[in-house]
Formats: sequence, C-alpha cells, structure tokens
Amino acid sequence: MTPGSNIPLTAARVTVDVTAPVRLDVSGLLLTADGKVRSDDDFIFYNQPAGPGVTYRSGGGTSPDAITVDTSAVPPGIEKIVVTASPDAAGQSFQGVEPTATIRNADDGSVLATFTPPQLGAETALVIVEVYLRNGAWKARAVGQGYSNGLAGIATDFGVTVEEPAPAAPVQPAAPMAPPTGPPVQMPPPPAADPRLAQQPPAPPAPAAPAAPAPGAGKINLDKGRVSLQKNQTVSLVKGGRPLLSQVKMGLGWEPAFRGKDIDLDASVIAYGPQRNHIDSCYFGKLKILKGAVKHSGDNLTGEGGGDDEVIVVDLGALPQEVTGLVFTVNSFSGQKFTEVAKAYCRLIDGATGEELVRFDLTNAEAQTGVMMAKLIRQFTGEWDMTAMGEFVKSRTVRGMVKPAAQAL
Repeated sequence: MTPGSNIPLTAARVTVDVTAPVRLDVSGLLLTADGKVRSDDDFIFYNQPAGPGVTYRSGGGTSPDAITVDTSAVPPGIEKIVVTASPDAAGQSFQGVEPTATIRNADDGSVLATFTPPQLGAETALVIVEVYLRNGAWKARAVGQGYSNGLAGIATDFGVTVEEPAPAAPVQPAAPMAPPTGPPVQMPPPPAADPRLAQQPPAPPAPAAPAAPAPGAGKINLDKGRVSLQKNQTVSLVKGGRPLLSQVKMGLGWEPAFRGKDIDLDASVIAYGPQRNHIDSCYFGKLKILKGAVKHSGDNLTGEGGGDDEVIVVDLGALPQEVTGLVFTVNSFSGQKFTEVAKAYCRLIDGATGEELVRFDLTNAEAQTGVMMAKLIRQFTGEWDMTAMGEFVKSRTVRGMVKPAAQAL
C-alpha cells in the first residue's frame, strides 16, 4: 500500500502487526466520528491490552506487537481504530528505521496488505494504519502520519490527557488528521503506566520540523552500487538523490535441478492501481502492455544456457500514473514444481548502461507451480521501491497469480 491508499477488509477480524529493525510499541485508539476517544477505555496498549472489539498482543521482543480488531464487536459510535507505533527506546526517532505494518486475517494469518511509510526522520511516533467504517463496510487505510513528541503527542491529539505537557503538533503529516475538538478525556495513569506517558519527567518542546529528506532517505538506496536483497528486504530505486525513472530490465533466470532435464517456466509482470486493482499483465502471450512502457522478451522453453532466461523491460518514467505497483512472477505451465528448479533469481538492470542494480536469489523451494519473485511500488514522492518476495503460490499461469499478488502489495 502507499500513503492514503485503502483496501476493503475481506475478514471480520484483522490483526495489524508492525515490524522494524528495533523493538516497537504498538497501540490502538478507538475513535468516534469527531476523531476523539470516548474515555480512557478506548486507548489500548500494553498496560491496557483489551477494549471493546480491540485487543493488544505483545511480541515479547522476539516478534512484533500487534493490534487485533474484531469489527463485529466494535461498539456503535466507533467509526475508526487507529494503530500507532513508536520505538521502545525513550527518545529514539524513526530516522534510519523503516517500519512495516502488515494487515492480516486474524483467523488464518493470511496477509491482506502491507505498508511501509516512506521518508521518515525526526518522528518518534506514527499513526501507521487505520481501520475505519465507511458506508456500512470496514476498510483499512495506509496513513504514515508522524509525531515528533512520541506516543504522548498522538494520545493528546485524539483526546487523551497524559501527565506530561506535550505539544500536539505533528511533524509534516502525510495524511492530515482531524484536529481535537471539545474537552479532552481525563485518563488517570494506571499503576504500572507506560513510562513515556506517566513516569518520565516533562519532555522538552518538540524540535522544529526538519526539511523534507531527499527521496529514499532512511532506507537502502543505490548510492553504494549493486544491492543484494534477501527475502522481504526493500531497496529504494534512488541514486545520487534522484529517483530512477529511466528504462530498467528485470531479468529472471533458472536452471533445472536435475542435469539433462528441461524446465519450462514463464516469467510475467502484473500491473496494479492504487486500490490494488488489476490493470494488465505482460507475459509470453502478451509481450507489450501500457502503450509499450512494459515489454516481454518472449518465452524460454528449457531454462538451459547462461544469463537471464526471460527479460521484462520497464520504462519507469513512461508508466501511467494509475500504475502504482508491479509484481514479477514465474509460473510452471507444464506443472513442474519449484523443487525441480535450481538457481532461480531475479535482477534489476539499468537499461542504459547494462549495470546490475539489484539482485535477489531464491534460496528456498516449495512444491508449488508459481512464485512471486519481486514487486516494485511507486511511493507518493514519485520514487520506486523494489522488495524481494519469494512467495510460492499454487498456480500454473499468470492469471492465477493476479489475486495473490494483489494481496501481497
């Protein structure tokens, strides 16, 4: 997902967990139509882990904290549940820390959507995702609004009074939130209160908002040369402070696991819009889409020989604005499983120079006929991010990949 985008929820119970290289505290607030909590019971965090329709789960430092929302149990009058995240270490900002929120079906754990807020800096707390009611249907929206005064700033903004004077001005919010109205709800600190809310001395005034960082700041970019990704890692396609908007080639390759045996795989790319809506697919039967902005090299029937087996050329600057996501897939139309494949990989190449920019080697295999190799996501700043996926799917054709790939965006 990208900031401001939304998806309909296909499950009545959803869990939002937030991962990062550092430990995070995750909280949830139940809000009425005026964007305020009704009482302290609507602030769900590790010292108050359960509320009406919303529960908190601690990861214990080894797995991410999570908020679960049971939309069927949310009381009347509550129209939105915001999920927040803040570094556990006092005073730590999100500079260089890239959190990712994953929205899951709480009953089977399947992924409904993921969201990584771009360009974070001095923020010490985020409203990262909101689950909201619109025209009788529940949806989820990617937000990414940052606060420089920690969780106290978020709580104050939504009507909770905490025992520290904290200004409520957010740092350059990505999605404006409704300003507080009416008297704040008084929340007495619990016996073992959140140390950032009740136990630490008054915080100094939040510093002035810094200048907007360069595209790709706070995440891996291409400045140091070729990037080798592991599964679920992301690289921003930014070099020298400028987004890469020229022609790139996604080369996909594989070898038979057993000598002397052919392996017939098909590489494809699926284009999506901001609502994860399927726009078009480029594969061996449709070698050009989006007015030539995406082109396919053609089918390789054996997988033999050195170099890339199939290549998909993407002109990032020529892609229509409606295209916000590309998912690159590989399928076995003949039914051969990926346990019969060796050395499968994908690599992103500069179309002008032939330089290899990013590489992802598939190091595991499952007895499935399809795999999502990588995705490119357009950020609101205009730059593109590439994420290594390596997710296996039971599908012999690109048509069967459209739905699972949309869910993985």
